[in-house]
Amino acid sequence: MPDMKRRDFVALLGGGAVAWPMAVSAQQPAMSVVGLLRSTTAAPFEHVVTAFRNGLSEEGFIEGRNVIIEQRWADNQRDQLPGLAADLVRRQVAVIVCSGNAVEAAKAASPTVPIVFVVGDDPVKMGLVASLNRPEGNLTGVTFFGGSHLGAKRLELLYELVPRIAAVAVLLDPDNLGFEVGLPSIETAARALGLQLVSVTLESERHLDAAFARIVATGAGAMLFGGGPVLRSQLDQVVALAARHAIPTIYELRDYVQAGGLISYAASFTGAYRQAGIYAGRILKGAKPSELPVLQPTKYELAINLKTARALGLTVPDKLLVAADEVIE
Repeated sequence: MPDMKRRDFVALLGGGAVAWPMAVSAQQPAMSVVGLLRSTTAAPFEHVVTAFRNGLSEEGFIEGRNVIIEQRWADNQRDQLPGLAADLVRRQVAVIVCSGNAVEAAKAASPTVPIVFVVGDDPVKMGLVASLNRPEGNLTGVTFFGGSHLGAKRLELLYELVPRIAAVAVLLDPDNLGFEVGLPSIETAARALGLQLVSVTLESERHLDAAFARIVATGAGAMLFGGGPVLRSQLDQVVALAARHAIPTIYELRDYVQAGGLISYAASFTGAYRQAGIYAGRILKGAKPSELPVLQPTKYELAINLKTARALGLTVPDKLLVAADEVIE
């Protein structure tokens, strides 16, 4: 009898030794999955992903520890976006963070998965949300849109830096429809300054050299960079071509000035993606997109590259130097 009890006890221990780890494993929660969907190529935007991770970490979510980030990049092939968005939904992501050109694909892929957008246009005019304060539905996000005055302000800053020009070229990205909304205010500002405005649209990412050749042919003395996903994917090439053709250019992101561009005036692009990460983290904690108002930029950054200015034979007015948030020597 004692032997039987001892055998039963040993058997019970053995069974518990097998079952206990399985029970613990079953209790461990699966990591949340967040989708990041952009229409561009990945390589030039590593800093954007870093900013997004930083935002998530501020809410307590660390990639590989308690969250998985599934990245999908369309490589400037917009027809790939629907398939990439559908793939994220099949992956059962808890939230999709996407660029402006990817929003429609994300919306079509699921009417219920929360979406956090980062756009450079007015999301109300884009039809993404009912209002900035009360987004409604399953969408909210961040806009670094500065209103129609922002393009006009850039033109004025460019004219302060290069006052003897007669014509300014505007380089347009065909995928940046939001910029065209602000064109009338830019045209008004150009007339007030006595400038001729010449618009040149990039046909495709393979035709950047041809676009600059057309700008040179117009005789424009400076350029207003229209931004957009295709042009942003070619940041280094754009800066190099502006330098090669000696075209003073104002950009819509500080990244261009850090890469050797002349001047920029914009809200923080990386700051927008950091905030998108924060919103994604809050949604993972249970917040609904409709409870999170669309965030707008509160500060605009002026950056100037003095080395580039000297190479172009320009003297930067003291007024601009004092106003600049960043001056690169």
